[in-house]
Amino acid sequence: MLQRLRRLFAGSSSDEPPPLPDVTLRPIGVVRNRVKQPMAGGWEDVESRIVLRPELEEALLGLDGYSHVTVLFWPHLIPDEVRGSKPRLHPMDDPANPLQGVLATRAQIRPNPILLTAVPLLKVEANVLRVRGLDAVDGTPVLDLKPYVPHYDSVPEATVPQWVTDLSGHHRR
Repeated sequence: MLQRLRRLFAGSSSDEPPPLPDVTLRPIGVVRNRVKQPMAGGWEDVESRIVLRPELEEALLGLDGYSHVTVLFWPHLIPDEVRGSKPRLHPMDDPANPLQGVLATRAQIRPNPILLTAVPLLKVEANVLRVRGLDAVDGTPVLDLKPYVPHYDSVPEATVPQWVTDLSGHHRR
């Protein structure tokens, strides 16, 4: 697969991408919590269980040594016709925020709504992880997990537009 992708991109001097293959993902698990509909905020105290497929239990070996994990998930309640329907939007649907390209936001209405959140890992037991602050509703498919490693995942010199800085005290995302 990797060699095929290299061939697709090799020798291309154009800014146009070559024909891209479809990607098929199989969720590794599902989110279980008390939240049944998406919320604009208030996720900080929500505790969730991430229930993995039983055959992946061994893949969790050593994960309990980390304080945080990054969860990649698919917001399944967004209808197909809405995905990617807004190439530009006001973040958090607030006209006070500047109009932005959707790829310059953390909005769920994306061409491929693969979302990620770093959360505290509370416990690992068999094929179940307990986490807090995951902004995913009950039943959300989990695509992957990665341990949060500050050396790789934290970027101290990162910058953001002023409007994001202004909001950071008011909203988590």
